[in-house]
Amino acid sequence: MPHHILTSAISLSRKQAFRTNRKLTELIMQKSTLIAVLVVITAMISPLFLHAQTRDDSLQSQIQINSYIVKETGSSKVLMAKDIDRPVSPASLTKILTCIMAIESGRMDQDVLITKESTMVEPSKAGFRQGDKIKLIDLVKAAMVNSSNDAAFAIAIYLSGNIDSFVASMNYKAKMIGMKNSRFTNPAGFDKGIYVGNISTAEDLLRLTEYAVKNPVFNQVARLDKAVFMEQTTHKVYCLRTHNKLLDKYPYAVGIKTGYTTKAGGCLIARAIKDGKDILLVMLNAKTDRWNVAANLFDMAFMDRVPNPDSGFSGHFVVQGHSRSEAVAPAKAVHKSKKQVIAEQKSNNKSKKQVIAEQKSNNKSKKQMIAVQKSNSKSKRQVIAVQKSNSKSKKQVIAVQKSNSKSKRQVIAVQKSNSKSKRQVIAVQKSNSKSKRQVIAVQKSNSKSKKQVIADQKNSRKSKKRELVASKPVRKNKKKVTLTLSCKPVVPSNQICNNDQAYRNVAA
Repeated sequence: MPHHILTSAISLSRKQAFRTNRKLTELIMQKSTLIAVLVVITAMISPLFLHAQTRDDSLQSQIQINSYIVKETGSSKVLMAKDIDRPVSPASLTKILTCIMAIESGRMDQDVLITKESTMVEPSKAGFRQGDKIKLIDLVKAAMVNSSNDAAFAIAIYLSGNIDSFVASMNYKAKMIGMKNSRFTNPAGFDKGIYVGNISTAEDLLRLTEYAVKNPVFNQVARLDKAVFMEQTTHKVYCLRTHNKLLDKYPYAVGIKTGYTTKAGGCLIARAIKDGKDILLVMLNAKTDRWNVAANLFDMAFMDRVPNPDSGFSGHFVVQGHSRSEAVAPAKAVHKSKKQVIAEQKSNNKSKKQVIAEQKSNNKSKKQMIAVQKSNSKSKRQVIAVQKSNSKSKKQVIAVQKSNSKSKRQVIAVQKSNSKSKRQVIAVQKSNSKSKRQVIAVQKSNSKSKKQVIADQKNSRKSKKRELVASKPVRKNKKKVTLTLSCKPVVPSNQICNNDQAYRNVAA
């Protein structure tokens, strides 16, 4: 009996526990469904507030830009602008004029010798050294892509001989283009110290950019995100990257140039192409994030959402080329009906989907470009390896030439010593010839003296003969006398002596 009671109590407790668990699960499901519905509603409503806030923030950020202009190339209509005639420092945007002058010189393949003056500049720099030889096209790439100040100064010195002459050419070229409110003091864009007074306007810089993009070489250089080139003597490889972050942030951006100094602030000249539209943007003295502002301005230009004077963008709208800088009233632009906001949100979602699709296609093209760049980098490495091997062979050839030059010098030294010995031999021969002449003269004098001796001998012989001739008759007489004496009787010696004396007198 107690056993049955225990089992029944256990079964009842299990049934009650099952019921309570079922109720709890149903309650949890209801709460989770409610939470999910709330999350969905929040997700649908929050983009509306974010869109309104983003637009308002973009308007406020554009107020922090000193001067800008947005225009479609090939059209005379200015889409958006603010203080386009206000003179400000253009910073490194000056290098656009320097580079287009270098491109138009027609000497892009020539080697430029880097001077000491071009290396003594402030950063940013490529790091060239005095005596390096860089091609002019590579200096243009360094100045445009990496904004290298040493490259800009090297271009100026190469084209005009000195900085002052090139600056004069820059100002003349600016007037020819139509830059009426610009004055340049150096080729790089410095705006302090001895280079103070380097100024331009947004309108003038837009004219310069529209002039430059007509040149295909400039367009090729302006699109680069990095520049790789080689020094011509030492074969040192330079790899310089761009400072233009808009190329990564905005898929339709295609260059062109950035700039920054403490005085000029953030500066940008950008170009974007989409659906056949080619838009140029000039932005000067930006005190905010210039990349996001530029992307927003390009989006507004491509979607033909140019503000009118009654909208919250009234402080930045241009009527017939004259800017109006009035107070901005964003509150009117924000408060709209829910239907209008939802319609705009739908259109924005569609445009976002289109942008995402285009970004995907751009990512694919970027991947293809990366693959091409990798293959190019491999080929560049191969070229560098070949150049290194060529440089080694050149060094060997140079060493052989040096050894040959040394042997030539030794041969020349030997020839010089031989020529000296020849001169000495000739001098000795000359002295010997002189001594021979002297000997011959002595011999001649000796022969003359011999002749005189012979003549004297002959004369002496003749005189001897004469004496003999004179003496011979006396001897005959003696014989006769002796003969006569032999017949006669002996005569005394005294008489004989007297007779001899008589004969001598007769003979004489």
